[in-house]
Amino acid sequence: MARPRTHDEALRLKLLDRAGELIAADGPKALSLRKLAADAGTSTTAVYSLFGSKPDLVNALYTEGFRRFGARMAGTVLTGDPVGDLVALGSAYRASALADPNLYGIMFTRSVPGFEPNEDAEKLARKTLEPLEAVIRRAIADGVFLDVPPETVAVGCWAFVHGLVSLELTGNLPEEFDVTGSYETALRANASGWLRPQSGHNDPS
Repeated sequence: MARPRTHDEALRLKLLDRAGELIAADGPKALSLRKLAADAGTSTTAVYSLFGSKPDLVNALYTEGFRRFGARMAGTVLTGDPVGDLVALGSAYRASALADPNLYGIMFTRSVPGFEPNEDAEKLARKTLEPLEAVIRRAIADGVFLDVPPETVAVGCWAFVHGLVSLELTGNLPEEFDVTGSYETALRANASGWLRPQSGHNDPS
């Protein structure tokens, strides 16, 4: 008798979380399907049945990371104030990274040498940034942000947030630095830099 689908999904997530832990702790060479199965209390047959090959497993890790990340980004409450909305989205980015640090490395730092996500995974990854791009496009169209290509603002904001979050995750920030207290302030200052000169973000005139 086939296993219930709910069991397969629970096991799939358990295996993905453990695989992310193994890679984060000891590098991609530590990702043995046999060890992964043993750690999760299942068989290598079950691992192969759920994922296929080892590259397929890494692709599943990448996909799961962006699925969770995308859910947080899409679920962010936006107000129509572009600066505030960029801060909110940046906060969602950090929350996702802190919730799934082992997946973050696979998503954004290519911690598995030679790994290339498949086409579906790449599409999912690009889609997760649509809320950010929508806020920026509207702010530019409304004359609130500088009249520059939207991708310039999007990549600039992404790089800023990614830099702060990566420094936090890798423990490279000064010990006395208050990340929680400073993160939103830094995001707001960065977002405000895209405002048109002499324009308040609630007054696009």
